[in-house]
Amino acid sequence: MQKNNTFSTKRILAMSHDFGASILAWGLAYQLRFNFVIPPEHLDVMKESLIWVVLVQTLSFSLMGLYRGIWRFASLIDLQRIILSVLLTSLILGASSFMLRLPFVVPRSVLVIDLAILILIMGGSRFIYRAIKEHQLYGLRSFQGEPVVIVGTDQTAISLAKELRLSSDWRVVGIITEDASLHGREISGIKVLGSIFDLSKVQSRFDLSKLIIAHPLLNHKERRFILSQAETLDIEVLTTPAIDDLMSGRLSVSQIRPVDVEDLLGRDSVTLNNSGLTSLIKNEVVLVTGAGGSIGSELCRQIIKFKPKHLICFDISEYALYQLEQIFIADQMASNIYVVGDVKNKDRLNQLFDRYQPKLVFHAAAYKHVPLMENHNVAEALQNNVLGTLTVANVSKSHGVVRFVLISTDKAVNPTNVMGASKRLAEMVCQGLQAESGTRFVMVRFGNVLGSSGSVIPKFRQQIASGGPVTVTHPEITRYFMSIPEAAQLVMQAGLMGNGGEVFVLDMGDPVKIVDLAKDMIKLSGFDIDDIKIKFTGLRPGEKLYEELLADDEHTLPTPHEKLRIASVKSVNEEWVKALQEWINNSTNQEEQKLKESLKFWVEEYQGNFNVR
Repeated sequence: MQKNNTFSTKRILAMSHDFGASILAWGLAYQLRFNFVIPPEHLDVMKESLIWVVLVQTLSFSLMGLYRGIWRFASLIDLQRIILSVLLTSLILGASSFMLRLPFVVPRSVLVIDLAILILIMGGSRFIYRAIKEHQLYGLRSFQGEPVVIVGTDQTAISLAKELRLSSDWRVVGIITEDASLHGREISGIKVLGSIFDLSKVQSRFDLSKLIIAHPLLNHKERRFILSQAETLDIEVLTTPAIDDLMSGRLSVSQIRPVDVEDLLGRDSVTLNNSGLTSLIKNEVVLVTGAGGSIGSELCRQIIKFKPKHLICFDISEYALYQLEQIFIADQMASNIYVVGDVKNKDRLNQLFDRYQPKLVFHAAAYKHVPLMENHNVAEALQNNVLGTLTVANVSKSHGVVRFVLISTDKAVNPTNVMGASKRLAEMVCQGLQAESGTRFVMVRFGNVLGSSGSVIPKFRQQIASGGPVTVTHPEITRYFMSIPEAAQLVMQAGLMGNGGEVFVLDMGDPVKIVDLAKDMIKLSGFDIDDIKIKFTGLRPGEKLYEELLADDEHTLPTPHEKLRIASVKSVNEEWVKALQEWINNSTNQEEQKLKESLKFWVEEYQGNFNVR
């Protein structure tokens, strides 16, 4: 209630100010028109017309929304409103004196002068008030707070600088940018001090200890270079949220954070065929299996942007679905459908498909943890990853699903483990079900995603927080990495492009040595390599030194999208799929060693370890 009273008081004060400005401007207009010697007859007109002028102008100011703004944040929008309001009143007064034949005639020059004076008084007073307020804030704080330099000159950087200037904890001493044409100039009153190569001079001048990267579109190589330059000077590097978070409104530029390993491994943003995806998804029913997982949940976030009629989130984990539901409820996406179920349960799937008739299915449900599936869980991996895929695919086909997109893995290429072999079989199942018409089956392979459940990055974070050691299986082990949003976006793009039966391969960029990743994370956590030790533990069951995206006898074909290629892979038919299904159904009670040996028949390139522990 107190805030409302304060707001009403300020509004009354603003209206009173403009009321006075209207009277003053009208009087000054006459004074200037007649060189400060107003003839008696015009003096009478000035007095007679004053009440009409003030009344019309006050109503106009209110109707144009002039009192919705706050003087403390006066901007060009407020100036535009003032100009439009004053112009409107001048037109009304000029037209009224002509059409209504008022008993007085106002000189046209007075109307023009009044217009200029009123804009000057009303606009000037607001901006002077803002300048005084900002000087009180910024002037007093110009020598307070920790000195910081911002990297970037786009709107994100400027917005961040303005927000930091409101805080007594920070003192923005300048901006650095690679754009040499801006060096030595000012942006919103902030000096452009040079480029990243001038960081040493800036540090010695301002005793700098922190730098903020406020350029969401910088690629990972540019970020890594900035970090290396700052590290040599012992300057801590912070950054703003990613561009997706800023655009979605989930985070603001003021929510700065330390640079993380994801910022160094991140890649260029993905270009999507938004119009194509809109036509594919909008007002349609979309089903995502494994919706509670890392990739599945991100797929749901990306899909919801294209406004499907229903998004069915399907997962066997009740808790994972609950977490996903809470996220979407917070984002006011409460209309999604959350279904707990097993992808191997044909009756459950048929019931779901009968009711909602989905037209697009993303199948992300799978067991993905290589060592766990390698021993004691072989039969379950085959049941879930292969028969689960077959069950969802058959139900999709029988219910007229337009597109079925399988989330596969680089571990399906020349697999050395059960998990990889089971995912290759899942690909082959989809290939075998592909017919000349009907459901289009599309498979998408990619490597590790940053921060996914079970990946090395969360594990390393936990180990560093515990004081180490950080465990790496082998000094030479390498992996491909991409961000979860990028992977989900490319999966959707591949689903749009696929004609049926293709295996798409994502451009994973350059492989990363896991030991180098561990070193980066130790440094970014504020430790030295001597503080947190790295321990090599040996390759785990089924683990490769490096991952491949293509098998030895495969090659790729380009697509219109620069980050997607199509792999030429061995194909199978529906009879082969039926035989595979029969073998898996009859092998649930077999010994794991025998299962692995038999697996070689179905996946010829499988090179597994047949020694079961």
